[in-house]
Amino acid sequence: MPTFSSLAFLVLIFVGILGSSHGQLQLNFYSKSCPKAEKMIQDYVQKHIPKAPSLAAALLRIHFHDCFVRGCDASVLLNSTKSTGNQTEKVAIPNQTLRGFSFIDGVKKIVEAECPGVVSCADIVALVARDSVVLTGGPYWNVPTGRRDGRISNSSEALADIPAPTSNFTRLQSSFAKKGLDLKDLVLLSGAHTIGISHCPSFSSRLYNFTGTFGTQDPSLDSEYAANLKSTKCKSVNDNTTIVEMDPGSFRTFDLSYYKLLLKRRGLFQSDAALLTSSTTKSFIDQLVQGSLKEFYTEFAKAMEKMGKIEVKTGSNGEIRKQCAVVN
Repeated sequence: MPTFSSLAFLVLIFVGILGSSHGQLQLNFYSKSCPKAEKMIQDYVQKHIPKAPSLAAALLRIHFHDCFVRGCDASVLLNSTKSTGNQTEKVAIPNQTLRGFSFIDGVKKIVEAECPGVVSCADIVALVARDSVVLTGGPYWNVPTGRRDGRISNSSEALADIPAPTSNFTRLQSSFAKKGLDLKDLVLLSGAHTIGISHCPSFSSRLYNFTGTFGTQDPSLDSEYAANLKSTKCKSVNDNTTIVEMDPGSFRTFDLSYYKLLLKRRGLFQSDAALLTSSTTKSFIDQLVQGSLKEFYTEFAKAMEKMGKIEVKTGSNGEIRKQCAVVN
């Protein structure tokens, strides 16, 4: 017959199991409530991303920008409303070049048709980011689900919390630390710049008025690369439309070339160059470049899983939006 102490121990274990799953994300969260959800999302990605492969980087960026403001709660998807006059994250300067919202709406529509009011927009954002990167040949990472959607979205918070491309090392370190991410995460998540594009305003000050005086150039930027950008891409400081690859010659391939270019002082943004100004982050970059692509993928996956858990709403917090752009 079990003793009182052994029964108490079993109760503690049982409570511990309950406590560890309650309020936490878990793999296959929708296995009973909407068993086809993750496969439907994956199928949608496989159908549409090959027609527009550049969307993979765009969807990954939405996930990043979402998680850095109020956690991964799909607050970045909310439209500003005339009734409240509230300016949402979507209209903030860091988010004005985000794209892929209609893609997420398309996913939400099919999932809602299958299981109304069950799958959150926040989980959809996390899943499509992973699935689209995988489809373009990039790394796979686990996406535990169970996030719920936030009801608050403020443009001022996006401006404050999303690391700007003009950030120096100190600003990057504090932005990431505020979200529970360390310097290794900073280096790895910056590696997402191996795919995708940017526009001139994100870095043109490095070419034309770095010190605030017109005609000054960022000395940390390779002069040959800078000359090429000025002659073939951003021909004036006022160019707002030209598209520039963040990882020239390899911007559709999830590889190590972003880091290799960084070491040649050819990172596009000040925030890229800033990674070389700390011995810690520079050491991580050296290790990645000397290692294998498989090792990078493994480490990137860990950082993405960590980012996907920032300040998540679970249990009875938040809601499950019926449409991703508006609260219920």
